[in-house]
Amino acid sequence: QAQLVESGGGSVQPGGSLRLSCAASGLTLDHYTIAWFRQAPGKEREGVSLIRSGDSSTYYTDSVKGRFTISRDSAKNTVYLDMKSLKPEDTAVYYCTADEWLLLSKPWLAKFQGQGIQVTVSS
Repeated sequence: QAQLVESGGGSVQPGGSLRLSCAASGLTLDHYTIAWFRQAPGKEREGVSLIRSGDSSTYYTDSVKGRFTISRDSAKNTVYLDMKSLKPEDTAVYYCTADEWLLLSKPWLAKFQGQGIQVTVSS
């Protein structure tokens, strides 16, 4: 059974860094477009970043450009989201998703989705 599992979340102070991991079992991430989205309490879901299959082109929502980096490690069948210069407004549950084709505007419309992981940025 295909499964995505997020890890690496936690609590950090503003300006800090975290690395989120999205590890897959039962599917080869290289064959899929992978995305991260987040949802904060009382707010709508927001696409954060996406890495396409094939050419591994990457995309980011404006609020995280220059601070977040998405990458994939084929050998580990894992996609990462490196987050730096974190702000309180980055606080949310972060989810990774996978499908043959995804849009950053609605990455939750995916065939596969992880269970989510909490990121809290607070002093």
